[in-house]
Amino acid sequence: MLAAVLTLTALTVLGAAPAQAAGYRYWSFWESAGGTWTYATQGPATARPADGDVNGYRFAVSADSADAATPRRTPDFAAICGSGQAPEGAKRIAVVLDFGTAADAPQGERPPERRQGCARVPADATSAEALAAVAKPLRYDSAALLCAISGYPRTGCGEQVAAAPSTRPTGPDASAAPASDEDSGGPSVGVAAGAAAVAVLAAAAVWQARRRRR
Repeated sequence: MLAAVLTLTALTVLGAAPAQAAGYRYWSFWESAGGTWTYATQGPATARPADGDVNGYRFAVSADSADAATPRRTPDFAAICGSGQAPEGAKRIAVVLDFGTAADAPQGERPPERRQGCARVPADATSAEALAAVAKPLRYDSAALLCAISGYPRTGCGEQVAAAPSTRPTGPDASAAPASDEDSGGPSVGVAAGAAAVAVLAAAAVWQARRRRR
């Protein structure tokens, strides 16, 4: 009976571990829509942006398109490409590259700093061609899936990982990394809950020992 009580008490303190959905580590592709990002409905190899458009790419672990993290920079064509007109027969595409956070990086790799560029390409160029103009080398797999931009990551391509991060900033200027114990000024909730569970179990063990002496 005591064992059942102790087990129930520990589970109440610690809480049940939530199930986490499997995620995929990949480059997501975004298009600008009135100063915000919209998940692209087609791949960069077939999308044909117009002069003045902004394309964004974000490397992250995501369960699906609804969970995908946006590039952490507001799409602003003028800030990237400036003013003026494209030469005849050409167009300018602003490209935003967000290499993601250390939490999403493959083991042994470190994400490069975010950057952006202005691609000047032929009028009929695809988003993939605009990307190649500012971010070589690119790496694709045999199914034409974009695997690496500017050589990042060195290996892997859309591989499944154990779980997608439960929370991730998605705003244009959101903080990249979750707060550590030192950043937050104290232990994490999980550590505190674990300590409380240990205290509950220790108190119960003392109580049981005293009962046996009577």
